[in-house]
Amino acid sequence: MYILKQYEMGDIMDKLVVKGGCKLKGEVNISSAKNSVLPIIAASILSDSKCIIDNAPMLEDVFVISDVLSSIGTKINIDKDNEKIIIDSSDVIDKEPDSELVRKMRASFLIMGSMLAKFGRFKISLPGGCNIGTRPIDLHLKGLTCLGAEINVAHGIVEAKATKLVGGKIYLDFPSVGATENILIAASLADGETIIENAAAEPEIADLANFLKKMGAEIEGEGTGTIKIVGVKSLKGITYKPIFDRIEAGTFMIAAAITKSKIKINGINEEHLKPVFAKLTEMGVIMEVDNNGITIDGNAELRPVDIKTMPYPGFPTDMQAQMMSLLSCIKGTSMITETVFENRFMHVSELKRMGAEIKIDGRNAVIKGVERLTGADVKATDLRAGAALILAGLAADGVTTISDLYHIDRGYVCIEKKFKKLSADIERIKE
Repeated sequence: MYILKQYEMGDIMDKLVVKGGCKLKGEVNISSAKNSVLPIIAASILSDSKCIIDNAPMLEDVFVISDVLSSIGTKINIDKDNEKIIIDSSDVIDKEPDSELVRKMRASFLIMGSMLAKFGRFKISLPGGCNIGTRPIDLHLKGLTCLGAEINVAHGIVEAKATKLVGGKIYLDFPSVGATENILIAASLADGETIIENAAAEPEIADLANFLKKMGAEIEGEGTGTIKIVGVKSLKGITYKPIFDRIEAGTFMIAAAITKSKIKINGINEEHLKPVFAKLTEMGVIMEVDNNGITIDGNAELRPVDIKTMPYPGFPTDMQAQMMSLLSCIKGTSMITETVFENRFMHVSELKRMGAEIKIDGRNAVIKGVERLTGADVKATDLRAGAALILAGLAADGVTTISDLYHIDRGYVCIEKKFKKLSADIERIKE
């Protein structure tokens, strides 16, 4: 039985019912970053001994990539109660992973670098994921080709072969997170030195590099635009705790602002949240940082702002939808420019059902704040859109019912339970 079937977060027909108007209070603990854990699980294939991931988020995406690894012979034990994943890749085999699973999630493609480095060949279906825009894999393939791989793409299948991977100099036309991760993983066992220029600098990249370094990889420059990797012969199994989820943290920061509440968010690093901090401060949100986390006080007269999404350290595209919900409730006119994904305004039509005044012009969204949003029946069109609708529901008059929760369950651990702990009136129902 697949892991996902054992640990399903909820039925596909589940809905969230949110009653607006409640003040939030208390503290919330942030889970480990999904966007760190997924590449770390993929990289664990490189070791022939066990890797243990502590404080792992129990998310649908984590279960899907675990199933992908299981389909090629990896033994995976998920201890849900203790939030631990034990991965034994000693019996992994050179075979094409389950295509249905790969098409569920884009991060499945990250095993390409690991399998190519381990076996010198690999075949995998083109990946799936949220329909938020074109996300080509050309930079992944360019990087692996620079390491000596021969790649053929036909009929929805990517096949790569390499007698051996050899280090090289790779310039990415765009600082793609996934491409940087795949190249970083593959180069860890390549012969010689690899340099990735215009690499993605996200904290999750540095976290993956730290995981690989603890396994025995030689890496410098992670978290900057230039990463240097010197290939080693083998990597060992380790126990590792990933970094916190900065997008989940940012979502709860906006929750405090949109409900004019005061809450404390535990387990975060201010450095990773600088662009979100900067915009919330510009809006007038009061924030106090201490060693254990941050206290957010949104009970102030907030101001409209303009936002432009950019690769890290710019404002994250994964926070754009949540910020749009907040700006919809602030008097005045704001503008959001989305530069990363061309189809990431699908939540706009759902927010407009709730009374938001938003106009789209290409990659720009002009938001005119309204006095109050109104509860409505809406659906999560993708992961972050779903989070944005929860936030809008918390601030709205009346009841908001959100469907298509499977999107939300991909990236937020028990989000309704965390909000209930903060005194939100939110329930998951089955239909």
